[in-house]
Amino acid sequence: MHPSLTDSPALSRRGLLKLSLGASAFLATAGLGASLSGCSSSAPANGFAVLRDSDLPFLRALVPVMLDGAVTADGLSVAVDRTLRSLDHGLDHLSPEMLKLTRQLFDVLAMGVTRGPLTGIWGAWENASADDIRRFLDRWQNSSLSLLRMGHASILQLVMMAWYGCRESWGHCGYPGPPTV
Repeated sequence: MHPSLTDSPALSRRGLLKLSLGASAFLATAGLGASLSGCSSSAPANGFAVLRDSDLPFLRALVPVMLDGAVTADGLSVAVDRTLRSLDHGLDHLSPEMLKLTRQLFDVLAMGVTRGPLTGIWGAWENASADDIRRFLDRWQNSSLSLLRMGHASILQLVMMAWYGCRESWGHCGYPGPPTV
């Protein structure tokens, strides 16, 4: 006879439902708190079409870690700026619903009350080390919660598409660029 989920010492179905409901309530409360406190302002940061001031600390900490090995140390600052501009351009062309979901993800990562428990980074993004950010990415990539795995995949795809959409990235990966017509 095969043991059922309720017989195993790990997480039972009831426990999984309780955990899921608790996590959903926590994220909903955090999102509501962010919107009521003005933390999730939809006004774009100066010079951006979509990215907000609250999004930039996270992205400025994350992008250099994700571009590690693809950019020289002296070109990293320019690469981060170009990636952010490219990301902003891409977000500006998303459907309203996809943009809303992306902003919710960025809001959860910006707020200290959700950032700490979900990422393991309890302080400001500006103070997080590259190793802290790698641990956060690994934590989300290998999480037992599909929501965190989807968040990791979204962040990874957004940043990588933004970087590899920039002409400056092509030489490193051997791409000669689009053919001239």
